[in-house]
Amino acid sequence: MRRGGDWKRGTVERPVGAPVFDPTDERGEETERATSASPRLSSTLLKRQKNDTTDAEAICEAVTRPNMRFVPTKTVEQQSCLMLHRARHLFIRQQTAVINSIRAYLAEFGIVAPVGRRGVEQLLEVVADTADRRLPEAARACLAALGSQLRALKVQILEFDRRIIAWHRSSATSKRLDAIPGVGPALATALVASVADANAFRSGRDFSAWVGLVPKQNSSGGKDKLGSISKQGDRYLRSLFTAGALAVIRYAKIHGTGHRPWLTSLLARRPTKVAAIALANKLARMAWAMMARSERYKEPAALRA
Repeated sequence: MRRGGDWKRGTVERPVGAPVFDPTDERGEETERATSASPRLSSTLLKRQKNDTTDAEAICEAVTRPNMRFVPTKTVEQQSCLMLHRARHLFIRQQTAVINSIRAYLAEFGIVAPVGRRGVEQLLEVVADTADRRLPEAARACLAALGSQLRALKVQILEFDRRIIAWHRSSATSKRLDAIPGVGPALATALVASVADANAFRSGRDFSAWVGLVPKQNSSGGKDKLGSISKQGDRYLRSLFTAGALAVIRYAKIHGTGHRPWLTSLLARRPTKVAAIALANKLARMAWAMMARSERYKEPAALRA
C-alpha cells in the first residue's frame, strides 16, 4: 500500500488477501470474509531480482490463476489459542535447554544421574546440599540459578496446560476430536485453532499433505514413485500427530493388537516408527473428516466386536 491513500476508499490498490468490500456494511453486518494466500504460491512467478515491484507483479499474476488457493483468516479465538500453544512450546524448549545445561555442567565435575525427571531432581538435590564439597561455590551459585529457572518454567507450563484444557472444554469441535484414539486436548485444540475451515481441503489426503505426513512423489510416465515423508507442512501439528500415534502403538503392544487388525499387520512388516507415521497419516484423515462433516468419532467394526 502506498502512503497517503486508503484501499477501502479506492484511492490505492487493494492488497492481496484483503476483503473485496469492507467486512461490515453501514448496518454492521458482515458482507464478505477476508481471505489470504500463501506467499510461496507467488514466489515461483518472480522473474528476476526480488524487490517490491517484482513481488507485486508476481502476486497479481498468482491471484489470476484459476487454481490459486485461498484460505479464510482465523478468528481472534483461534489466534489466541495458537498463541497459547506457541508460548507453551517455547517454554518446553527452554526447559529442555536448561535441563541439558544442568546435566552438562554437573557432568564436568563427575556428577551424573539417570535419564528422566527423577534424575534431574537428584541433581538439584546435590546442588542444594551445601555439605557436598564436590562443587565449588561459584558453580553451585550458577546451578542454583538454573534450578530456580527450571522450577519457574515448570510452573508456567502447567499454567498454560490449564488454559489449553479450559479452551478445549469450551469448544464443541475440540471435544469431538478428543474421542479419536491418539488425539488429546493438546492436538484437538491445535487442530481447531490451526484450521479455519476444513472444507478448504478437497479430501483427507490434501489435509494430511498440508500437515506433511505423505511421501514425496517423483512419478513420471504413469509410474508412481513414492519417496520419504515430505515434512513440508505444519511441524507442530505433525509432531503432535506422531506422538499420538506412538501412544496408540505403545498401548496396543501392552494390551494386545488383536482388536486392530490393520495396525497388527502393519507392525508385523514395518518398524515401529514407520508404522507410527502411517498411523499418524490415518489419524489426520479421520480428524479432517470429523471437522469437515461435523461428525462424531465412530469406532471400527473390529473394535465394536
